[in-house]
Amino acid sequence: MIAATSGGDFVDLSVPEWAWPALIGVIAVALLVDLLVFHRKAHVVQLREAAIESAVWVGLGLAVTGVIYAMFAGQGEGSTAAVEYLSAYLIEKSLSVDNVFVWAIIFSHFKVPREYQHRTLFWGIFGALVLRFIFIFVGTAVINRFTVLILGFGLFLIYTGWKILRGEDEDTDPSDTATMRLFRRLVPSVDHYDGQKMFTKVDGKRLATPLLAVLVVIEVSDVIFAVDSVPAVLAVSREQFIVFASNAWAILGLRALFFLLADMRERFVYMPQTISVLLIFVGIKMTLAWREIHIPTLASLGVIVGCLVVGVLASIRANRQTGAKHTPN
Repeated sequence: MIAATSGGDFVDLSVPEWAWPALIGVIAVALLVDLLVFHRKAHVVQLREAAIESAVWVGLGLAVTGVIYAMFAGQGEGSTAAVEYLSAYLIEKSLSVDNVFVWAIIFSHFKVPREYQHRTLFWGIFGALVLRFIFIFVGTAVINRFTVLILGFGLFLIYTGWKILRGEDEDTDPSDTATMRLFRRLVPSVDHYDGQKMFTKVDGKRLATPLLAVLVVIEVSDVIFAVDSVPAVLAVSREQFIVFASNAWAILGLRALFFLLADMRERFVYMPQTISVLLIFVGIKMTLAWREIHIPTLASLGVIVGCLVVGVLASIRANRQTGAKHTPN
């Protein structure tokens, strides 16, 4: 058994030796089935297909809650572990909505044909999983060793949430960044697409296509979002297995969510405010935890769900009122 320790009111688990290989194996199988069965050939993902796939991914992510409960029920921590996983999953899923909209901006800017977007996002998600795995293990290890960082992360989340609430989180030109300028300088590239290929050959030379540049921008954007989301998830759980599992299952469904929501940004008018409130709440929770004042996990889950429900319902109401104003008498 692999022991894992947590502080305060966080769950303290002994993770079975088979759990990590099983989790990574299931994730790998899910990725391969998605790539080789459902998206083997490049095609435009239609709304109905995206809705079905998104429902399946969300269903799988929520079902893992029961798996977590069953795994640790014998230790007397099944309920607490399941609530921590569900809280972390919902936080990561909600914060990822902004990531989806950024991808839409990137694809639009680089004029990526719609039939090639899924393959690019596949490799983007794969890279994101690897980066999150590293972030989570480093983050939990550092927090457990240097508890003062809990205060730093908490204040950072509050600051980030306040910036979003004030509308200071402006979009930037994806091609006008230090990353892209360095990419163009170091990587010989062509200006045209060659199907779904990241590289193509011109006069016997192997050159990068614009899809590789798009993939680089997507990975960089995920690193930026991870700076917010990983500390936010660490506010509700310090167990590495739970934190990574929640991140992984939330991220796996982002491709389907992208094709479902990419053109609907204007309909989620209150999503920025919802995300900002979530960040401020988990920042306060983390800051209080530094002073050994712990908000119960179940109460945290209630606040998270409540924020999401209010944000969605408020957006729906706003859309209806806007539609009514534009409806001719």
